[in-house]
Amino acid sequence: MLQVGIVGLPNVGKSTLFQTLTKKQVDCANFPFCTIEPNIGVVEVPDERIDTLSKITSSEKVIPTAIEFVDIAGLVKGAHKGEGLGNKFLANIREVDMIVHVVRDFVDENVHHVDGTIDPARDVEIIEIELAMADIGTVDKRLNLVRGKLKSGKTKELEMQSGALEKIFEALEQGKMANTIELTDDEELLLSDMSLLTRKPILYVVNVAEDASMTDWKSPLGPERLAMPISIKLESEIMDMDGEEQKMFLSELGLEKSGLDRLITKCYELLDLITYFTSGEKETRAWTIARGTKAPQAAGKIHTDFEKGFIRAEVIAYDDFVAAGGESGARDVGKLRVEGKEYVMVDGDVCHFRVST
Repeated sequence: MLQVGIVGLPNVGKSTLFQTLTKKQVDCANFPFCTIEPNIGVVEVPDERIDTLSKITSSEKVIPTAIEFVDIAGLVKGAHKGEGLGNKFLANIREVDMIVHVVRDFVDENVHHVDGTIDPARDVEIIEIELAMADIGTVDKRLNLVRGKLKSGKTKELEMQSGALEKIFEALEQGKMANTIELTDDEELLLSDMSLLTRKPILYVVNVAEDASMTDWKSPLGPERLAMPISIKLESEIMDMDGEEQKMFLSELGLEKSGLDRLITKCYELLDLITYFTSGEKETRAWTIARGTKAPQAAGKIHTDFEKGFIRAEVIAYDDFVAAGGESGARDVGKLRVEGKEYVMVDGDVCHFRVST
């Protein structure tokens, strides 16, 4: 399961966000470093399609797709040098697939800020510098190793790796994130084992006051950073309401979805994931795959033997499945397609795989 790491300075709302996301109680005490070991929770990806499918097929069970969130302890200035237990926490970030960077933009005299004042742009730069400095050390070490090998004999692979590392090193020294540098697929593959912190997709969550507008909001982080406003305190209160209360409350705010649902969906999109479904009387289930996955590999998500014994996929587009009232109706109107090993899966495909045992 893919992991999303929640990072930020101490006391910005990371652990409260995690607790609200996962409904898992963690220590949210109002002091720095209350989170030392990373808390991990599995979060359901909101998708109304799965409920629609389960009603059509009268499924006994519904199993949604999910993402794993990791609550990583607060970083501070100097973390790359080990300040505030920084080395350990940076290692935790290196293991995740994507970063949600929580930034504080609310005033509360009862919640201490480590720098004494509220300044989202400053706080973001503190964390980004720490991540970049950690990456500079990693890239420099690998670059020296590659250059040493090049002295013994040049190869196309070593030269390509050296060139990619030099591009990233130069960008990091200029204060840029590694994810701003374009690399070829081959270069990406050569550097994939480095797990660079600033190469990961980053979504900035600006933790705003409860009365802040969500519809008429301007990011304090500039246009180059993908950011979204969430009042984490308000979201925590919404999660304590029942389903109907939540809908009414969100409607009064002029919102279709909660901030948490929008956050989870955006993470799913940034990780470039799509969903396909299997649906029948026994269960309706959502399966997560990377965009561009072919049918045999998608079948392998259900069971590894399915990929090995793949024969064909019987595929119905979600809209066609719903319009026809299920598989039988879709078959009758010619909307069921038979696809082979080269078929690239599409988000919303409803599938039945034929495999040899």
